[in-house]
Amino acid sequence: MKYYLSLGSNLGNRGKNLDQALSLLEDECVEIIQSSSVYETQPVDFPSQPWFYNQVVEIVTGRDPQDLLALVKRIEQKMGRIAQVQKGPRTIDIDILLAEDKVMHTKELKIPHPSLDRRNFVLIPFSEMAPETVHPILDQTIQSILEKSSDHSVVRKVKN
Repeated sequence: MKYYLSLGSNLGNRGKNLDQALSLLEDECVEIIQSSSVYETQPVDFPSQPWFYNQVVEIVTGRDPQDLLALVKRIEQKMGRIAQVQKGPRTIDIDILLAEDKVMHTKELKIPHPSLDRRNFVLIPFSEMAPETVHPILDQTIQSILEKSSDHSVVRKVKN
């Protein structure tokens, strides 16, 4: 199954944290198909914290969405993520954005990610990599959603 994931880090060596998360995914037989550039992004919900590095990746895995969620939570834990303040600083954050055209709504997992259409730190790297991907609920491309975004937070490319 094809997925799009968002990765973010604002503690420690942010770029190295993103690379390590991708490596740990690959160690679990997750194939990284393509990756966006890395962007430095202004914190949105909890502004008094360090800026993030963010990236979006397209992956393929045989795991179902619940199994993939369990895997990314294990990776976050292995990398030292501690839930102290909701939306606060973290070594790594991995979110499932889309799972092909699936729509899921459980207590643990919502696909598409409920904030996907309101977050430039996700929309900008996503549109760089896969602008024609269609949001299964909004029935709009990622590029179209980005063009209508009301998010004005700073998102700047740091490396390809």
